[in-house]
Amino acid sequence: MMKILLSLLLLSTLLPLAGCIPRIEVAAPEKPITINMNVRIEHEIHIKVDKDVEALLKNQRGLF
Repeated sequence: MMKILLSLLLLSTLLPLAGCIPRIEVAAPEKPITINMNVRIEHEIHIKVDKDVEALLKNQRGLF
């Protein structure tokens, strides 16, 4: 008799929890996704060279 009461008590506590299962839904959006890529990139390059290399670059104009 005790086992039946324990089983009914356990069943009555777990049965309401069965309705609390979360629902997950994955759906495509109505409108397409728009990504705005207006990016402005600016950069400066500073080069330090030795005086001998600087003189060589001035004399050899056709290197680059």
